[in-house]
Amino acid sequence: MDSQRLILFLVFSFSLLFLWEAWQKHVNPPPPVAQKTAPAEAKKPADVPSATPAPAVPAATAPGGAAAVPGMPATAVPAGAASSAGQLVAIRTDLYTASIDPVGGVVAQVALSKHRDATDASKPYLVIQRSGERTAIAQAGLLGEGMPNHRTTYQVEAGPRELAAGSDRLELRLTATGGGGEKVVQTLTFHRGTYVIDVRFDVTNARGEPIAPFAYFQLTRDTKTALPQSSWTPVSYTGPVVYNEADKFKKVDFGEIDKLAADAKRKLPFTPKADNGWVGMIEHYFVNAWLPPAKDKVEREFYARKLDNGLYAAGMIVPLGTIAPGTAGSLSVPLYAGPQEQEVIGKLAPGFDLVVDYGIFTVLAAPLFWLLKWLHGLIGNWGWAIVVMTILIKGAFYPLNAASARSMAKMKIVGPKLKALQEQYANDKQQLQIRMMELYKQEKINPLGGCLPILVQIPVFIALYWVLLSAVELRYAPWLGWIRDLSAPDPWFVLPVIYAITAYLQVKLSPTPITDPMQAKIMQIMPVAFSVLFIFFPSGLVLYWLVNNVLQIGQQWHVNRMLEKEAELAAAKRR
Repeated sequence: MDSQRLILFLVFSFSLLFLWEAWQKHVNPPPPVAQKTAPAEAKKPADVPSATPAPAVPAATAPGGAAAVPGMPATAVPAGAASSAGQLVAIRTDLYTASIDPVGGVVAQVALSKHRDATDASKPYLVIQRSGERTAIAQAGLLGEGMPNHRTTYQVEAGPRELAAGSDRLELRLTATGGGGEKVVQTLTFHRGTYVIDVRFDVTNARGEPIAPFAYFQLTRDTKTALPQSSWTPVSYTGPVVYNEADKFKKVDFGEIDKLAADAKRKLPFTPKADNGWVGMIEHYFVNAWLPPAKDKVEREFYARKLDNGLYAAGMIVPLGTIAPGTAGSLSVPLYAGPQEQEVIGKLAPGFDLVVDYGIFTVLAAPLFWLLKWLHGLIGNWGWAIVVMTILIKGAFYPLNAASARSMAKMKIVGPKLKALQEQYANDKQQLQIRMMELYKQEKINPLGGCLPILVQIPVFIALYWVLLSAVELRYAPWLGWIRDLSAPDPWFVLPVIYAITAYLQVKLSPTPITDPMQAKIMQIMPVAFSVLFIFFPSGLVLYWLVNNVLQIGQQWHVNRMLEKEAELAAAKRR
């Protein structure tokens, strides 16, 4: 009975989950290509035309779309288009190869050496890219009269392009001149052993009066995902996120940005101004984010905007401060473009580890992942770590499961008496229920004895599902021979088939008090039928449930044998 209830509850739970995801896809479909809009207005600089009260940044649109920012060169290129052949600057480090566009210093591509493409494992994963297939790029620039922005052509200074052996950092310097003669240097610093790129602006004031420029740091992307999304599993969130101490972690999905674009008076879903926080774009397993140092309590302004050509931008505006004539001002903000490795990203900025999306099950999923990672550190294999973790979880709840198994075993012993009652009161269902309850009371059986273990197992099961769905550490993690990726379904369906066999054995060991023959048959078939769903689930999750089933079968068999011996001894004493 424990198994049947558990399976039915799982079917019901996942049905609700899939229906919710389907409804979300229906009410929030991928946005259509946006109509051309003007850039938003802000108090700084006031001369940037706008149609909304959001902070102003130069729009990443095709020429002729948004109104031009003063000082923007005629050679500007749209955000989604590549520069002319040979113009991109390739930077190679130990973890990735980055392509930087001299037009604006845009980070146009980051190819991760240790993470493979979802459809072609021979290729690196592009966490940042600008192509006809997909756009997800990082941009930065200055706001102020004549100041260079992400469509300004910079001069590239000579220097190394590959991180040398024994060297921990590599710099790419880009220079430009502002409308008032200001010297602007944008420096991108690449480091060994990290996916963080430091982006720094140095501005030398050549005017005869003080200037107070602002820098903006934004992420621009479309709604396309690089990883295939299965209609059988929940879809991971893709889109902008904002974090600050007031709001904590806020998702700002593309649908919400559409509503903001359509209604200028609509309340922002996040606090627009704060002296802390960061902004990012997340997708399944990976994240791009601008992460100002937490110690720098500098006022910043967050924004999320709808652009032309189906693009969206999320970013922040940060002041450089007042720069006196003949002096220089500077500002540096790190860019993270890489995997959502929880142990790493949690140290980079407050709340940055929240980009690993466990949903409402974070309170269970986070410690489960910690336990799984600790076991992996001991064993060295994620699959065996799942097996050991399952045994530990089963052991932790042994008393509950033992009580449930004992209750189910007693049900099997009184099976002949139940059958006799069913025959005697075949035409009187009400009387049958009364007699059955009397029998349960007489034999000290709780027919609902399996409910408590179910309440414990279901949240753990779903939390582990989200761990396997969200943890990039398990992406392409092998177990045995044919299982080369624990985050993907079993390619040969071996685990689902073995699970179906164990589910059938478990049903045979667990009697049911259901009196209706048709309902009883359905309850017997349901666990096996449920194994069909496991064809589409991550193989790591099926492995967890398979091991759990084997342990449950062993426990139930052991308890059944104990109760049979107890019944034989009691019968012998009565004789």
